Amino acid sequence: MDYRKIVYEIEEKDRGRTVLSYLKERGYSSRVLAALKQNPYGITIGRKRVTVQKQLRPGDCLTVRIGNRERQREPDRIPPAEMPLSIVYEDEDLLVVNKPPRMATHPSQGNHGHTLANGVAYYMMQKEKDFVFRPVHRLDKDTSGLILLGKNAYSAGVMGEALKEKRINRTYLAVLDGVLPENSGTIDAPIARRPGSVLARQVDPRGDRAVTHYRVLAQNERCTLVRLRLETGRTHQIRVHMAYLGAPVAGDFLYGAEDPALGRQALHSETLSLIHPVRGEPLFFRCPLPEDLADYLNAQGLDPAAAEGNIDL
Repeated sequence: MDYRKIVYEIEEKDRGRTVLSYLKERGYSSRVLAALKQNPYGITIGRKRVTVQKQLRPGDCLTVRIGNRERQREPDRIPPAEMPLSIVYEDEDLLVVNKPPRMATHPSQGNHGHTLANGVAYYMMQKEKDFVFRPVHRLDKDTSGLILLGKNAYSAGVMGEALKEKRINRTYLAVLDGVLPENSGTIDAPIARRPGSVLARQVDPRGDRAVTHYRVLAQNERCTLVRLRLETGRTHQIRVHMAYLGAPVAGDFLYGAEDPALGRQALHSETLSLIHPVRGEPLFFRCPLPEDLADYLNAQGLDPAAAEGNIDL
């Protein structure tokens, strides 16, 4: 099917409202509404096409059809590449993938063919003729774990707004090089780009507000396993905040020190919770500590099982 069909049963409380008002309340952006208007079957009641100024009546069956096979400008096209993908969840509106470490989320200069976007493009194009890659959030190349994607413009837009409004919750697991000053706490420290660097960030009073909550799960004199929850989503936020506290993420070449035993930064996107953008039901996903980080913890004398159990911070 080349479109996502969503049906709304109009109730008494929505009598007299316009289609435009009704859809905007449900998160339809101006861009999505414009596309629906151009589609002769984009917005219908029963089998009849209607405009967005149509007034609704109780019992109306309002149907929208959102195109899935959207054409991309050739310079923006992501070439598909066959690769193993760990699909955690999929439905008509969203996709949750367990991203492996050492894989970028999106193509960039010098890396156009072996990214999560290339793999998802190949996976989706086995079902669809075309696909637009819509990550709701991103993970650094060396960070593993859960990443959320929208499968159409509407769901991606609704989830993007939910992320901005802090209605999508994420927790991470990290192994730190050092110990934290407290067993739990909140870092509320603004982050800005480091002067002279296109990549690195730092805590800077002139930066954007950044808030990270943490709880220590296990530690010894040289190493800490910690669970973290992001309240904001700044670039490199966890990595910058942990280094700021004097315990950088293990293996972090940018804010700490590389570790050949790891070959990447010891950071993992563990849980993801949100309200489904169309059905309105709560969703929760959890991706356990990956094998390489479990092995590293064992080598450091910490029990990986400490990452199991209750995820509350």
